[in-house]
Amino acid sequence: MEPVPHINTGSVPLNWRSSRFGYIHFLYKMVRRDVLTKLYRPFFGAHGKNFSFDPDGAYSYGNIYVGDDVSLGAKPILLATRSLIHIGNKVMFGPEVTIIGGNRNTSYVGRFMADVTDNDKIPGDDQGVVIDDDVWVGTRAVLLNGVTIGRGAIVAAGAVVTRSVPPYSVIAGVPAKVVKFRWDIDTILQHEENLYPPEKRFSRDYLEKYQRELLQKVTE
Repeated sequence: MEPVPHINTGSVPLNWRSSRFGYIHFLYKMVRRDVLTKLYRPFFGAHGKNFSFDPDGAYSYGNIYVGDDVSLGAKPILLATRSLIHIGNKVMFGPEVTIIGGNRNTSYVGRFMADVTDNDKIPGDDQGVVIDDDVWVGTRAVLLNGVTIGRGAIVAAGAVVTRSVPPYSVIAGVPAKVVKFRWDIDTILQHEENLYPPEKRFSRDYLEKYQRELLQKVTE
């Protein structure tokens, strides 16, 4: 039996060649992302400056309106074929956030749910989603149709939001509930004074109303 011939791999270490392949793959992904982002961005209903999104996410582009300095994170799902999704300024998403601006009508008796079409829906079946300014939505949170996320709120990772969220609240859980407010009212007012012009700031009465309502729900 003849000996197996020795294959000369050269003086280049295998780990260098593998790292070189990794670099080329990384470069390809970056170029692809840049090209697709520029290609898809005009399809959104509207967007402001410094808008970052993952082109590999799922979007109903024309129904999504985005403000300034917004990052939609990695692989989000934003779908609202018969309603609108409005996202304010300075909003951050963690990876794989889902927003659904619509719902199925399951009230028909004697019909399979899959056979109920969009034309069979009533107006309340498809409500939009509004995310105000300065909001952080955590990884894999789910926002369902008809909810508004108030300014300055934080949505915890994995939360399923079925009701609107008051400003500067922190919500978590399934279904999501307010677990606390980020600051007391005096600190929120100071925060607002530092960031917003007088005509856009929340009043003390407005903030007290939300915190008082939350306290009542907790004690009931």
